[in-house]
Amino acid sequence: MASSNETDPLSEIVIGAAIEVHRALGPGLLESAYEECLCRELTLRGVGFQRQVHLPVDYKGLKLDCGYRMDLMVEGELIVEVKSIERLARIHEAQLLTYLKLSGRRRGLLLNFNSALMKLGIKRLVL
Repeated sequence: MASSNETDPLSEIVIGAAIEVHRALGPGLLESAYEECLCRELTLRGVGFQRQVHLPVDYKGLKLDCGYRMDLMVEGELIVEVKSIERLARIHEAQLLTYLKLSGRRRGLLLNFNSALMKLGIKRLVL
């Protein structure tokens, strides 16, 4: 796993949408509000996504429903986890890394809307 400094057009679109939401709302709301508004912004930008995507755990060849749900799957390839917390911690990175592994995807974004500046609340992960 690595943090990525490479330019990824899809990630850039999602980050731009997140910045727009953050400009309009600021910090302090619930994650669900930011997720809803981010989805609206992605729709306005013509970006396809799925919300609350079910993620089973594959254990010894059996798919088990353990209640995991990814906040957003953008264009079938980018996992986005929306947070509204004091600061991102390693556990949040571990959660996204697990989602990447379980889903077979390579790229993910952690977006913490409870930041003074949105750019300070963004973490990219690439497998």
